[in-house]
Amino acid sequence: MPEQLTKHPEVTLQVLRSSGAECAQGAAQKILTQCPAERFCKLPGGEICVFGLPDAPRMTQMTAADWRALVPAAPAEASKPDGSFGKGVLLSGGVGIMAGAIIGMLAMRLWRVRT
Repeated sequence: MPEQLTKHPEVTLQVLRSSGAECAQGAAQKILTQCPAERFCKLPGGEICVFGLPDAPRMTQMTAADWRALVPAAPAEASKPDGSFGKGVLLSGGVGIMAGAIIGMLAMRLWRVRT
């Protein structure tokens, strides 16, 4: 029988109740014995345990590997999702501009000396 994770557990429990589920009424838990009584629902076809986001660590059917698989790898700093540049890109761009300015000034001095 499944454990369900939702951002709105109270709404989910209400929807289940409206469809005839016995939720948080002390029904016998035959399979989901670790489910908190206030989150347990019994339906004619089985049992369900509804968890809110803060209660996710209490879920028993998800392993650490399952949770890691849900979280994508952190994006590289240079490619932020909001379109902004990372500190490294700005720093390297600033260094490039400074180096170009210095090289340009030296080239101007050398050109003046030769003419």
